[in-house]
Amino acid sequence: MTGTLNISEQWLIRIGLAVLFIGVMSFAYTQDPKTILLPLGFIYTLLLLVNWKIAYMLFLFTIPISIDFQISSSLSTSLPDEPLMWVFMFMFPFIFLQDPKVLGRRDWWKDPIVTVITLQFVWMIVAVIFSKELMLSLKFMAAKTWFLICFFVLPYYVFREKKDFRRAFLLFLVPLVATMIIILARHAARGFQFHRVEQAIGDLYYNHVDYSAVISIFFPLLLVAIPMTRSYRNPFITIILIGLIFLFIPAIYLTYARAAVVAVIFAIGVAIAIRLRLVNLIMPAMIGFIAFAIIIMAKDNRYINYRPDFERTYMHKSFSEHIIATFRGEDMSSMERLYRWIAAMRMSQEEPVKGWGPNAFYYYYKPYAVSSFKTYVSRNVEKSTTHNYFLYMLVEQGWPAMILYTVLIMVAFAQAQKTYYRFKDRFYKNCTLGAAMMLGSGFINNFFSELLETHKVGSLFYISLALLVVLRQKSLDMEKKETEQAEVKPL
Repeated sequence: MTGTLNISEQWLIRIGLAVLFIGVMSFAYTQDPKTILLPLGFIYTLLLLVNWKIAYMLFLFTIPISIDFQISSSLSTSLPDEPLMWVFMFMFPFIFLQDPKVLGRRDWWKDPIVTVITLQFVWMIVAVIFSKELMLSLKFMAAKTWFLICFFVLPYYVFREKKDFRRAFLLFLVPLVATMIIILARHAARGFQFHRVEQAIGDLYYNHVDYSAVISIFFPLLLVAIPMTRSYRNPFITIILIGLIFLFIPAIYLTYARAAVVAVIFAIGVAIAIRLRLVNLIMPAMIGFIAFAIIIMAKDNRYINYRPDFERTYMHKSFSEHIIATFRGEDMSSMERLYRWIAAMRMSQEEPVKGWGPNAFYYYYKPYAVSSFKTYVSRNVEKSTTHNYFLYMLVEQGWPAMILYTVLIMVAFAQAQKTYYRFKDRFYKNCTLGAAMMLGSGFINNFFSELLETHKVGSLFYISLALLVVLRQKSLDMEKKETEQAEVKPL
């Protein structure tokens, strides 16, 4: 907390400390965790009143350690981060009214990323109105609303100085590493076996895909953090970061998630492309390749030739077997993806513009699937969707949504490159590079899944976009200031 506290704030802190003391004593006497949750919630509420930005930073700390909690058979949440999202969503109008100029000025609305995300939100409302599963789509829209407020809008208020970037990095890193150590210890006790990774993860993450995505998206920040340590002239900090890199690399491999490995490679490729001013070629080249592959596979229904052998398509015992089976077309998860991709493309032909509605895919896709691509997991008891975010947008919100998502990624990469070269400050250049690499890793993870709606992956994805918006404006302000100083002639 910074600045001089006034009398009311001092009393708030005294009350908070008293309540915390009572909570700790009650817990010591009853051994019931519930006795300390209420005091902690009360203290957090006081912190919101004293300094909501610090409360927001602590909210970021809770994301890696939050766990899913089933309220009923049809309703679940993640604790404690999702209730905090609701808190910040309801606080947002008061935050805005306190300083309406932050978002009121034209600079924020003129940002290309803000423009595209606004169009995405507007089109989502259209898709919800025409949804075939209205209540489920309304729940999706509500969750998307607090996601965007918490992770795309509020960062524009929070990330103002270099210390804010450093603080957020540390507050996310520490709990994330704690979960990784716990999972690695559990996995080691099981001999790092391929088929026991889900047991090791337990309740800390939804599954190994969610876990692998989070650590592979965050990993690039460690790479860009090392050059920043030169200003500290403290080799101990550099050694810690290098040690963390050597922790993350085997941890990513031991998730046994192919997408996470590809995501890290792609993120490094994004950094190289930005440095070489070639990033604008990445998305057109990828889209061209995908379009070419679809045309080839669709011609004369050629994709049927790649249907799996049901008896030989199963989950394998080791990661190496898993990779080999992928290339042979004998891997269950890969063939299940094809099963759903085909269904999604056939569904989109029936509702090409407005889609079937957010959260509607699961309830309608099976009649559109090709039965020869079925696998042992095609019953889909976990109710997962397309396993590809492009197709997820296409089938549930139509062609406009898929096109807007494509444009968003292209615009964000292009903006990152411009911002990177506009900065002269090395710290902010590395922050820009880190945000772009996070986005690149998130993009690849979501190419093989639809994780943007999950609290841990979605938060990192939208924060990376928010940081690019913040950094663009900061680079323009600094460039303007430098130009004005250069124009001032000495007396």
